[in-house]
Amino acid sequence: MKKPIIELKLPVGYNNEDLLAHLKKIGHKNIKSVEVLKKSLDARKKDKIVWNIQLDINNPKIDFKDISENALEIPYKTRNSHVIIVGSGPSGIFSGLVLLKAGFKVTIIERGSKVENRDKDIANLMEKGIFNSESNFAFGEGGAGTYSDGKLTSRNKHISKEKKFILSTFINNGAPKEIYSLVHPHVGSDNLKIVAKNMRNQFTDAGGVILFDTSFISFKQKGTTVNKIISSKGEHDCDYLILATGHSAFDTYRELIKRGLIFNTKNFALGFRAEHPQLLINNAQWGRDSLPGVKAAEYRITAKTESSSVYSFCMCPGGQIVPAGALQNTSVVNGMSNFKRNSEFANAAVVASFNFSTDLQRVVPPEEALERLQRLEESYFLATGGYSVPGMKISDFIASSLKESVNKTSYPLGVTNMDLSELLPKSVIAPLKEGLSQFNNKLKGYETGNILGLESKTSSPIQVSRNKEGLCNGFSNLYFVGEGSGWAGGIISSGADGIRGAINIIEKE
Repeated sequence: MKKPIIELKLPVGYNNEDLLAHLKKIGHKNIKSVEVLKKSLDARKKDKIVWNIQLDINNPKIDFKDISENALEIPYKTRNSHVIIVGSGPSGIFSGLVLLKAGFKVTIIERGSKVENRDKDIANLMEKGIFNSESNFAFGEGGAGTYSDGKLTSRNKHISKEKKFILSTFINNGAPKEIYSLVHPHVGSDNLKIVAKNMRNQFTDAGGVILFDTSFISFKQKGTTVNKIISSKGEHDCDYLILATGHSAFDTYRELIKRGLIFNTKNFALGFRAEHPQLLINNAQWGRDSLPGVKAAEYRITAKTESSSVYSFCMCPGGQIVPAGALQNTSVVNGMSNFKRNSEFANAAVVASFNFSTDLQRVVPPEEALERLQRLEESYFLATGGYSVPGMKISDFIASSLKESVNKTSYPLGVTNMDLSELLPKSVIAPLKEGLSQFNNKLKGYETGNILGLESKTSSPIQVSRNKEGLCNGFSNLYFVGEGSGWAGGIISSGADGIRGAINIIEKE
């Protein structure tokens, strides 16, 4: 009979000997094995910060290979149908792996480079300001998430099977095992590059084909059925098409709109990256510089303003701000962290909800929304004349002044001191100022930090019309999944969205 789950509170810095001693103290003496099922840091009382832990003892250890093999209960049979997937990010690679398990022929078309070459292109951008429009922080193997903090959280409570499959697959391909038990897990960009390469090998070893440096151009159809893909390397027959392009492929969006896919303009968010010394965030959250056994303090903050919600997003403890534009002569910033989260800086997006239709007080068609966002991203590039980003002190932004130069920053290509309220849409300026003021009341010293550049990639400004499995309205075999669809966001929810699309195809056959 399976033993009950044990719940404990242990001090930070505990080791295995402390854990076993505590278990013996509460009556568990003949311990053969211990498995941590769930672990979360409770820092509500700064003088008593503890780990909340759920344990399973004296039962078989978690078998991650078994979980990835059986979590989704995918039936295998020999099939002749060929599925083409556009994009190798989470929604693309996970839909591909599931389809291979079911016996389909699968080809992934990826406009960017494999991670080994992508790494070199990104180094050229970070060190020399040389931008490759097809291989950068947005495009390439693993998608934009490969160069992020690698957060693996999701608010969707209805994807438990998909989440188990995703996490176990990551672990089997080199991710740390702790991601399965931590309440707020992250992989780190350094690990994600290894995982992406190993998942590529898993995919091709199972019979899948990946065409890197291959751009999707368009498709051909008979009635409502797509039967050919046109790429930069020719035409490819298919029985199903899954689009997993991410939210930065504006050229693909425009082609799809021309070809009859229905999109709507939706809410997204605009703002900037806030950056502070990590020690400041540690002290604000923990009341001290460091905690034994804990990498770096995080924060998630929201603020209520009269006209818009303001919130932090994709916080990168011990991380770096990077140039994350997807298009030539545009300037966008994002954050990334390695697994150890050991840089001296902490950064997070601080954004306000935004909708072009609401802002302009008229219905803005999706083509215009894309054009307006691209022009906004170009204006930040023009403001500095390159990949240096506009930036200012948070205190100056709140006070509507430009008195001080920015502090030392992790951004590699320079910061130009500039009033960001002159670049942002007017409707988000007052909410962002009020939001930052409220943030300062919640995190001591917050107003002493910097805000840099334009943060515009929290989600897509448009959303495709599709059913819940990803099948696009007006088509019988064309699916749009992941962040690019406007229906998912983040690694876990995008991966799960791709899996649902794949399962819908499997159920058709």
